[in-house]
Amino acid sequence: MQKRLQRLTQDILDITRIESKSLDLKKESFNLSEMIFSAIEDSSNQIAKEHKDNLKLEFIDPKEDIFITADKGRINQVISNLLNNAIKFTNEGTVIVSVASVRINNEIVVSISDTGPGIDSEILPRLFTKFATKSKTGTGLGLFISKSIIEAHGGKIWGKNNSDGRGAKFFFSLPTR
Repeated sequence: MQKRLQRLTQDILDITRIESKSLDLKKESFNLSEMIFSAIEDSSNQIAKEHKDNLKLEFIDPKEDIFITADKGRINQVISNLLNNAIKFTNEGTVIVSVASVRINNEIVVSISDTGPGIDSEILPRLFTKFATKSKTGTGLGLFISKSIIEAHGGKIWGKNNSDGRGAKFFFSLPTR
């Protein structure tokens, strides 16, 4: 309960910073692949705690280190939020994380897909707005905050239901320069 209250307090502070245009970014160069691997390890603990024995996490390693210059803490916040959502809405199957470098656009693209029920059609048009949720445990603030963080870095974030009708896939892109 205390952890959830801390998270809610942090989300409200983040929203205040976003709306007052005072979200400071502390940019540094770091290895995005290492960060994603670390976030997946942390999320494995969430899976164990929730007793989701039929749920697996998979990282499709890009074969090379991908370094970006961004706010490491904020990008970790986005990745963790997307992973937590995928785990929350998926009882069995696989959550797959991948990262790719798109040389043409000088950007990296991270995707997180799951095998849950997918995004509710009622929520889909307002997916990245405040309080957009059908979850009994969530506030609907995480995707709004994630969108603001990614856009503050000059990137884009989007989500869609998987074409096979099972699960959803979220993407975000960040410039490499």
